[in-house]
Amino acid sequence: MIAPQASAGFVANMEDVLEVYQRPHDPSRPLVCLDETSKQMSVETLAPIPAAPGRKARHDYEYERNDVANLFMMFAPLEGWRHVKVTDRHAAIDYAHALKDSSDTHSPGATKIVLVQDNLSTHTPPSLFPCASRRCARDAKNWNPKWDSPVRFDPLAGRFV
Repeated sequence: MIAPQASAGFVANMEDVLEVYQRPHDPSRPLVCLDETSKQMSVETLAPIPAAPGRKARHDYEYERNDVANLFMMFAPLEGWRHVKVTDRHAAIDYAHALKDSSDTHSPGATKIVLVQDNLSTHTPPSLFPCASRRCARDAKNWNPKWDSPVRFDPLAGRFV
């Protein structure tokens, strides 16, 4: 079922991603899903009060912000591995290094890597050329739909929610 609010671009990308997930396992063309997020790192400014019999440990809500780390999360569901690469920033060169490291480590013999990822501005083919292998730059890419509406697709249920 296609939600009435979904644009043609949304539907086209969703159908592409769903078709990719239906393909049979092919070790020479592994499916790798990539997402990234940032995480704020903080430290408590006051020592927590330890737990005591009948009372949980207590932590103060105040904290000191230390920095932010970027996390590239890669998952190959049919290959049985997942990996997180932590970087200091969110930049195209870091994206390229994350894909190259993943390719070199987990799929060195693959003829092509089928990559499913979101539509971030750094997730583009030109981002790969400064450091990545030529193979990474020409790998198949399948972008998740841009969420231009409140509609979400639940892959486990196989329907829009």
